[in-house]
This record gives sequence, C-alpha cells and structure tokens, in this order.
Amino acid sequence: MEETLKQQPSNCIKIVLFGPESTGKTTLARELAAHFGTEWVPEYMREYAQAKWDGRKEKVDRDDLLPMAAGQMAMENLRSRTAKQFLFCDTDLRELKVYSQYYFDGYCPEELINAVKTNHYDLYLLTDIDTPWEGDDLRDRPQDRITLFRIFENELKENSLPYALISGNKAERLKKAIELTEKLEGR
Repeated sequence: MEETLKQQPSNCIKIVLFGPESTGKTTLARELAAHFGTEWVPEYMREYAQAKWDGRKEKVDRDDLLPMAAGQMAMENLRSRTAKQFLFCDTDLRELKVYSQYYFDGYCPEELINAVKTNHYDLYLLTDIDTPWEGDDLRDRPQDRITLFRIFENELKENSLPYALISGNKAERLKKAIELTEKLEGR
C-alpha cells in the first residue's frame, strides 16, 4: 500500500488548496489551472465518499481511508505527467490525515502518516472560512468551521510548511493566488 501512496517525481511546481470543507478549494483550483493553462487534481476523496453515499447512504469509515488516499495519489501522479509548470491539487493526503484524525478520534493509518511525511508540495494555499457555507450530502459540520480551520492551520505551522492564507471574495482570492503562484515561477 505504501507504494500506492508515493508521490512520483515530476518537474512541475505543486500547489495544494488546503482547508476545511466549503471554503472554495475546488473553484480556486479549477480557476488557477485555467489561468495558467495547466492541470488540476480534483478531490478524489470527495468523489469516493459521494459514490459510497449515493450507493448505500453510508458515510466513510476507517476502512475507506487508504483506498481514498491511493485514489488521490493515482490522480495526482497521472496529472503531474501532463501538467505545464504548475499542478494545482484540490487537496492532498495531509488533508485526508487531518480529517481522519478529526472524525476518527485521532486515528490515522500509519501508511498515510508516512506518505504525508515524504510527499512534497511547494506551497499550500490555506482557504479561509470567510465564504458562505454550502451544504450537501457530505458536508456535515458547519458549526465546526472555526475549529477545523485552526486544526488545518496548525497542521501547516507544526510541520513548517510554506503556506499563505487565501481570503476575501472570489475575485480577491483568485488574484492573490495568482500572485503567489507567479512568485514561484522564477525558482
């Protein structure tokens, strides 16, 4: 399983949209990829959870964590081969780790923890909770937005990861994210 969670080498700069649910990560990832004419990686974990809900009205459990992680990495590795300079990831395994520990009382599979330690991203764009909540089948904790935001930000701080807060309206978020991405171009 650990091999399926391994990030394959690539020459693109990888940027992760990171933060609580319903904070605009998917929209921003899609817009950034369009702006820079490159690839973005959808959130496989969301697709997986939605399919499980649609099929049996069941929520994700501990047994789903590693299959979701493997699917996320397979999509990222595939898209990184065709990305042009940048790859925008609408989440990563670290996000799954945070949610695993939050929903399952601190539990996270060791394989997932190890993959999080070894996979590398150039920048995390932490999406603020200043967007309106949009409920759906999977989003279930609007009252926990502040708590979750703090957990996500602490995850980045505790691991000394490069990140920037993305807040404001849709246009302001995109403008700031473009500026931050352009700063990475010359590296």
